Amino acid sequence: MILQNKERIVIIGFGPVAASLVEGLLPAVTAGTIELIVVSSEKHLAYNRVLLAELAVGATRAEHLGMVDETRLRNAGVVLQLGRTVKRVDRSRRQVLLEDADPLSYDRLVFATGARPTIPALNGLNFDPHSEAQLPHGVLALRTLEDAMNLNKVLQGNGRVLVLGGGVLGIEAALAMAEAGHRPVLIHHGPAPLGRVVDADGGTLLIRSLRAAGVEVISEARATGIQKDETGFTGLVTQTHGIIEGAALVLSTGVRARTELASSCGLAVNRGIKTNEYLAADIEHRIFAIGDCAEVAGQAPVGLLAPGWAQAGWLAQYMLSTPAPGPADPSLHDPISLAPPSLESSDVLMLKGQGLELTAGGDIAAGLWDESGSQVTVFADPAEGKYLKMVSQAGVLTGFLAMGLPRTSAELVLSYERGSMLPADRSTLLRLDDPGILEPAGAPGPDDQLCRCSGATHGQVAHAVEAGCTTVAEVGESCRAGTGCGGCRAVIEAMLKTPVPA
Repeated sequence: MILQNKERIVIIGFGPVAASLVEGLLPAVTAGTIELIVVSSEKHLAYNRVLLAELAVGATRAEHLGMVDETRLRNAGVVLQLGRTVKRVDRSRRQVLLEDADPLSYDRLVFATGARPTIPALNGLNFDPHSEAQLPHGVLALRTLEDAMNLNKVLQGNGRVLVLGGGVLGIEAALAMAEAGHRPVLIHHGPAPLGRVVDADGGTLLIRSLRAAGVEVISEARATGIQKDETGFTGLVTQTHGIIEGAALVLSTGVRARTELASSCGLAVNRGIKTNEYLAADIEHRIFAIGDCAEVAGQAPVGLLAPGWAQAGWLAQYMLSTPAPGPADPSLHDPISLAPPSLESSDVLMLKGQGLELTAGGDIAAGLWDESGSQVTVFADPAEGKYLKMVSQAGVLTGFLAMGLPRTSAELVLSYERGSMLPADRSTLLRLDDPGILEPAGAPGPDDQLCRCSGATHGQVAHAVEAGCTTVAEVGESCRAGTGCGGCRAVIEAMLKTPVPA
């Protein structure tokens, strides 16, 4: 039964985005104005999935992936229902029905169910898109702590691991294994990994760089099934390369929003749970969706932490400032006073590891001699692992691919996201990676993004340092910078070493 004078909010799912929402609602929970219940099918507290590959290769420990303090949450009054499966949602009675526990009534409900791995249609695999796949032993998707632990056992036995999929996550997993001294094999469908990002020359250099880093690459592969024996996976069956033997298969073929619960209770779903610009999935503004399961105002889930965290922050602010509709309120009559959460997200892609550095953004499809009005600039030095392609319109960068040019990449990211003019002589950008030049030509401003996972800016990190933060962890607690993939830690550490003006 719903408590009088205390709103009950139920959150389904407990990943990083849900954890952010819980943090935002915590003051009201502590004050006793909100009763907050979190239900998760996983037995673990929210953890950082970005670092699962590092856990699998033994570069970090499971406790380092945690994103919340269980004791702190429980002491504040948050009810954590971990390892519980939600059967369905009864909207007419405002109840969440569990498989092995009493129903939970709610005043407002938040779907934070995230996404599940897309299982390819291979003989020998359960690829039902609307259920959790029961994968054979030795086949995993590196999406959970259990996946990472199982992969770690294979690696400890020095087994050959196949990675199916040429996206960022598959490449990062393969690089992590190679760096730890293992023998990963990256298998993908197209002519080169990151086929939607690289051009032909960039793809050739990417393959060469991956092989130099210790990753075997098999391109143009058409997988049709898996081979297994009584112990589990033994090989990937392909039309093009026969049977590729291995001790484990890591599937990195994309994700699909978990929408089944929402669909079964009558909510609209498409590529995710459909919401309006205010994250509401119903007309009453009683049910919301955030993160990888949400299709907000027609925009498909982007699969990044920063937009999800921004949604969670906005929703917490909204729930704290706006009471839930009463039992007699058929819909929300008053306009929402808060501006809707921003849907903007950068399409810049960054890949680093084992001496490989790649940054890309926008569209680089234009050719050198195309009569499209675009200016195309290309530089290549394959022997040094360097490649740059820039496409611009009227002097403004619209797409770029940079490999082996970290300072040039940093400058291009700033120019691309600001929409600023490129220098008339594009070759001057290459001089940024001259060891004799200490600083890039355009220093980042306070509003420029520093942490691509959290969306934290240079200004927010600078403010955290000025406020007394002395470690990367303390900066992360202040503004979340450095709590994702860790790619910005070096910049944060440099800012921590810079004296704060008196």
